[in-house]
Amino acid sequence: MSSLAARLDDIRMRMARAALRSGRDDVGMVAVTKSVPTAIIAEAIGLGLSIFGENRVREARLKIEALPTVEWHFIGRLQTNKVKDVVGRFKLIHSLDRWRLAEALQQEAQAKNLQVSVLIQVNLGGESQKGGVSPTELADFLAATTDLPRLRVEGLMAIPPYSVDPEESRPYFREMFRLFYNCRMSGREMKILSMGMSNDFEVAIEEGANLIRVGSLLFDREKYSQEE
Repeated sequence: MSSLAARLDDIRMRMARAALRSGRDDVGMVAVTKSVPTAIIAEAIGLGLSIFGENRVREARLKIEALPTVEWHFIGRLQTNKVKDVVGRFKLIHSLDRWRLAEALQQEAQAKNLQVSVLIQVNLGGESQKGGVSPTELADFLAATTDLPRLRVEGLMAIPPYSVDPEESRPYFREMFRLFYNCRMSGREMKILSMGMSNDFEVAIEEGANLIRVGSLLFDREKYSQEE
């Protein structure tokens, strides 16, 4: 068994156990492939992974051209001048974090006669270095997106303040699930709650995440850089 296969098996086992603790079995994973060579991504596809996340447009374009049959998500902060390169290439954009970006996505999707699927990023910790809509503004922001018919809001995404102890993230994940639930109860068709990464995905799943993002725990980026 390759080291990648062994790491993936461990992650899947931990995901399954966390889902069982929460009484669910609907959790998916985005494999974060920043700086990961295409050959390694191809190996991951062979191991059954089908959703990959990138946050740098130039690097992502080359990988998407090489591996066009899998599902690609854009997971980084998206600058408005990069919208034209993202719309039509990625199945889901995780980081709709401001109204100006929403308008730019609408305009580009209209020009290409496409629908663009997005997650609204919520800034749970009020951190100035992170993008995101504040929890208190979420309902109004979501309601306003109905005026942008090319945008399909599929759900919410959040990255809580980093802590070495995953339990420190639990209150943020719990609050995020509350926001997600309230959006659904208001009549919005919200399917995806994306939260949890390599250091805290089990807690995120326990608190309601149905999509996690795992990179450093899965891929040995230091090894790949040494081999190049």
